[in-house]
Amino acid sequence: MLDWTAGYFRENGSDQSRLEAEILLAEALGCPRIELYTRFDEEPAEKAKAVFRDWVSRHAEGEPVAYLVGHKEFFSLRFEVNGEVLIPRPETEHLVTEALDAIKKMSDARPVHVIDVGTGSGCVAVAICKHAGKKNISMTASDVSASALGVAARNAKRHAGADRITFVESDLLGGVSQPESFHLIVSNPPYLGLSEKDEVDRSVLEFEPHEALFASGPEGTE
Repeated sequence: MLDWTAGYFRENGSDQSRLEAEILLAEALGCPRIELYTRFDEEPAEKAKAVFRDWVSRHAEGEPVAYLVGHKEFFSLRFEVNGEVLIPRPETEHLVTEALDAIKKMSDARPVHVIDVGTGSGCVAVAICKHAGKKNISMTASDVSASALGVAARNAKRHAGADRITFVESDLLGGVSQPESFHLIVSNPPYLGLSEKDEVDRSVLEFEPHEALFASGPEGTE
């Protein structure tokens, strides 16, 4: 099943065909990926095979693996994702690293107030809270999408950050009270220009939320 699926994905243009096949099969079987290599003699149950075949077909049509299985790893944490939020990218971990470095330099004698603008799945806000050590952090996470905030709140609860993060429905800082009180503002905002739509990969353009991808004008800086 793995060999055939990896080959099928490769024929459909995937450059991570084996990894994608493993993630889908492990999720369908309800086991860690590493267990696939100790279970080669097993015949998967029909229910698991049916789920796997459905996911393979949908992924071949462009639907992202993360949306199919409902989660994505970011900063060594598993985050719930769905079509209401952008799938976390490895490059965005750099934003968390820079934020943690900045927080480390701040005084331990006072609370540090941080806001994540356009939080989406909450991956940046939650990762900062989770890895900030003993720092007394007060985190606000804002998003214009109420559905995205619901996903972010569930992720915060999953990783024990629910009591440290306040979620606010807001267009940028418009709905946030006292924005001048923050010591640190982090954001991974929509920065693709509308003129770039033709260059965006089909699996991104057709499945990920456009309001999380595209700025309001042609340049991407609007």
